Amino acid sequence: MDRLTGDQRGVVVLDSLGSIGSLVSSPWIYVLVAVSVLLDIFLPVLPSGVLVITAATAAAAGTGAAAAGRVPQDVPDILVLTLCAATASVLGDLAVYRLAWRGGPRLDRAIARSRRLTTAQERLGGALARGGGALVVLARFAPAGRSVVSLVAGSAHRRVREFLPWSALAGLAWAVYSVALGYFGGQWLGGTWLGAAVSLVALFGAGAGAAYLMRRQPRATEAS
Repeated sequence: MDRLTGDQRGVVVLDSLGSIGSLVSSPWIYVLVAVSVLLDIFLPVLPSGVLVITAATAAAAGTGAAAAGRVPQDVPDILVLTLCAATASVLGDLAVYRLAWRGGPRLDRAIARSRRLTTAQERLGGALARGGGALVVLARFAPAGRSVVSLVAGSAHRRVREFLPWSALAGLAWAVYSVALGYFGGQWLGGTWLGAAVSLVALFGAGAGAAYLMRRQPRATEAS
């Protein structure tokens, strides 16, 4: 699949915003968020960040309506939304981790042919062995970084107790950041698509920053 350009990605995001607006007032939004976050490790084009931010923006609008003395429509609960997103993120990581663990020689050859995956394997292996998983947390914000890290950790047979705590921290950090962006964006800019759009720009900005920092991480062989 060809990579989307910035303009094409913007069109996809705007289309997604329009299509999910009617769902944020339904309890099914939690299921939709969980499934999207769970599966976007396999399909990074899924708009999981869009869903989380839009739901959080709706929650902010509901809070504002209640403060104004109006009875708000059913809106997502911030805590439940955060826990759904974080839990689904960890489960997705573990699914890819286990699949890669059992991948065998064919997967090893595929990683060996990919310079990006080989480099990630070197960096991640050293980071986990040293007890520092900042790379795992950074990767959760970078485009497709979560997929690469989980794949490499599993294929390298890193112990689950080395990987899981950092995966949980990464999922929680991403969920809290995304929900906070949507909620406070909605509080400051109103529960409109403008608030959601500004929050999405901030989310994509964090992803670009994480990708930049990951590229600047020294290789394990260079750091030793």
